[in-house]
Amino acid sequence: MSGSVVRVAIIGASGYTALESIRWLVRHPQARITYLASRQEQQPVSEMFPELLGRIDLPVRPFDAGAIARAADVALVCLPHLAAMEHVPALLAAGLKVIDLSADYRLGDGALYEKWYKHAHTDKVNLERAVYGLPEFFFDQIQAAQLVANPGCYPTAGILGVAPLVREKLAAADDVIINAASGISGAGRTPSQAHHFPERNEAFEPYAIGSHRHGAEIEKTLSRILGQPMQVIFVPHLVPMDRGILATIYLKALPGSSEQAAVAALERVYANAAFVRVRKGPLPSTKFVANTNFADIAVKLYGGRFIVTVAIDNMVKGASGQAIENMNLMFGLPETTGLL
Repeated sequence: MSGSVVRVAIIGASGYTALESIRWLVRHPQARITYLASRQEQQPVSEMFPELLGRIDLPVRPFDAGAIARAADVALVCLPHLAAMEHVPALLAAGLKVIDLSADYRLGDGALYEKWYKHAHTDKVNLERAVYGLPEFFFDQIQAAQLVANPGCYPTAGILGVAPLVREKLAAADDVIINAASGISGAGRTPSQAHHFPERNEAFEPYAIGSHRHGAEIEKTLSRILGQPMQVIFVPHLVPMDRGILATIYLKALPGSSEQAAVAALERVYANAAFVRVRKGPLPSTKFVANTNFADIAVKLYGGRFIVTVAIDNMVKGASGQAIENMNLMFGLPETTGLL
């Protein structure tokens, strides 16, 4: 389909990931947004998001799987978990390809989903069929997928940092610590007291230690990639900035490993990864990746541990940009189309 225009529907058009998707797709040379749906607001999208005036003026309409299938080839589902799996089966049944940006299809296991999300999964057939949308490790599967589970933002950064050194037998698999800090946009657009400006401004703090759902996603996906059970200590933090994630990862170095070998391993594993940049100079910074789909990664050996740092934009490589990257692969387009 590389010579055709991909028609895109966005479901849940009122949220941050929808807005970010629209911003990138209106510049995409081989994609066109043809349908916007929302459960909450039906109005021109440029009224919902004034920055889109003059760029896209489609109306936001109610969800109608049949109408969406007639208008589009692929649906980007930008709904919260639980809401996404209410609509994904109908979209698939109508013949659309689907990229789900919620957590509903990432874990691939109904019992694990219920444990962490406190709700029974209502679409277990598609849950088991969904492909995890991290192109650096699931490239071929994504190309053939009908349903892609777009990764979480923290898992994207954490998995990219951990997997190569464990897989290359340079770091221990049983001693992994991920400290990661995210901008406030990761909490979504729905207002809450905890994310009110006076609460967040000038505040840097950890949260959900031992109970953040992305910890389960990181462990489950690393176990798939590495072919062995993985346990990870994951500590998320909130930083008073709009966007960005910086993960600092601590891995126990195995005997005989070196910093030079670790850098070489990252370069080897990501040699063909379009959006991973292995840094040897300035260490990764959220400033370097803001408003891009890049993941910057670096490694140092210190105190018997590899210190891996990874920076991404949580709204781009951590959400909408990676969804478009997956869309490109699903439709036979170059991975970087519309993202550079």
